[in-house]
Amino acid sequence: MAQEISAKLSNFAESAQKTRLVIDLVRGKKVVDALNILSLTPKKAAHPVRKLIYSAMSNAEENFGVSRDDLVVYKIYADEAPTRKWRRFGARGRFKPLLKRRAHVTVVLREIE
Repeated sequence: MAQEISAKLSNFAESAQKTRLVIDLVRGKKVVDALNILSLTPKKAAHPVRKLIYSAMSNAEENFGVSRDDLVVYKIYADEAPTRKWRRFGARGRFKPLLKRRAHVTVVLREIE
């Protein structure tokens, strides 16, 4: 059984739907390739996801002695975090709800066998 190394980013200030567009680019890729792809991706979620993968890679090197060239993005997913609900007042005494959505991002790296 290969070693699984994980890292988690909680309450990321971007919706899970928008974050999934970025993480779908790197699922199943080698870690070095995934970091290169994310460094050139012009989305708001690309930089924090890149930092998360880099953190998991550093955990693997420091804590488990695994080389970064032997790692692959085994699982990566974004779940919805609690939504912050605001209101903006509109015409005729109504109010318009504003939903500030957030995401929890989890990455699991695995050693290539």
